[in-house]
Amino acid sequence: MTRPLPGDFALTRISGVTGALISAGQFLIGDGAPVQHAMIYVGDGMIVQAMPGGAEMIPLDEASDPVIWSSQYIPLTWEQRRRMMHESIALVGTPYSFADYASIALAHYRIRPTWVREFVADSGHMICSQLVDEVYRRAGIELFPDRIAGDITPGDLWKLLNTKRIAATDRQLWRLAHG
Repeated sequence: MTRPLPGDFALTRISGVTGALISAGQFLIGDGAPVQHAMIYVGDGMIVQAMPGGAEMIPLDEASDPVIWSSQYIPLTWEQRRRMMHESIALVGTPYSFADYASIALAHYRIRPTWVREFVADSGHMICSQLVDEVYRRAGIELFPDRIAGDITPGDLWKLLNTKRIAATDRQLWRLAHG
């Protein structure tokens, strides 16, 4: 297992009905991925994650098993990590919003009234992947500069890490071939 540092995020699977519904929703909007949840490491064995009862800070060993960590794919400075740790903790208690899933789906189908865009961009409520994106944004890192804040699913984060993983593999192969 990769040892996370503050600011690293993990993607996980969710079993049961909730995981199946998230997977189906992600598939319908083109974000099919083997993950349904995101969380961010804040240090001292703790993570912050958005949950239906609100964002919470819990021990990593009580969270879903990580499928992949962002550690080796998104380089962060120690100052960014420190800021992300504080911003993550500041979001504990932020309400969850199932309506954000519907809004993200509407955006995929290009149905996006202004009031819906403003609702999603309001960081007063968020789903797990939005929490990760918001923490990075507050630390000055735009993971998805082509989108409005909040238009992020766990599948989007999965695609981002896979793109970075493939690029890293390609660089390694090039070094081996030209080395």
